[in-house]
Amino acid sequence: MKKLFTFLLISCFLISNAQDKTAQTAIEFQDNLNLDYADKEKSPLTDEDLKNFKALDFFPISDNYIVEATFVRTKKEKAFKMKTSTNRLPLYKKYGELYFTIDGVACKLNVYQNIDLIKKPGFNDYLFLPFSDLTSGKESYIGGRYVDLRIQEGKLWKIDFNKAYNPYCAYNHKYSCPIVPLENDLNVEILAGVKKFHD
Repeated sequence: MKKLFTFLLISCFLISNAQDKTAQTAIEFQDNLNLDYADKEKSPLTDEDLKNFKALDFFPISDNYIVEATFVRTKKEKAFKMKTSTNRLPLYKKYGELYFTIDGVACKLNVYQNIDLIKKPGFNDYLFLPFSDLTSGKESYIGGRYVDLRIQEGKLWKIDFNKAYNPYCAYNHKYSCPIVPLENDLNVEILAGVKKFHD
């Protein structure tokens, strides 16, 4: 009985510790984002919005939106011109597909590589994950959101939607932002990450 109690105590500690680390990581992401948006040199905000800026609005941090996805590498994909909010057409290549479940709903997202970005030092393993969901146009930005990923080992990849953020176009029309492809529209609410900026 004593051994069982000790095992349960250790298990609870490990679970609690893992959740604390998850929250800490998401909190750091939020804090860093707020610092960047408050910095006149880095912020995408208009001068008027920057004057009154205190912090972005986020969904509550939740482990429910940290998912383990099955990664399927796509082969022989050709580079294509991704549509943006302007006439700019940056070159992207589909890198693979991510399959996962949220709230019992089976989901699939395509993940992409920016052809120019991966040539820069430190970005050779950078991946772009744009998505829209049932909160888009309601609680979150109508144009969808992005998650930054790095290439992960193995077939099981982690996606942390607590780190979902808005394209700069959500704050300022002067920016040119990739439009979320239709195939990356999820039929589920992603109640995580950054909310829309203006009501």
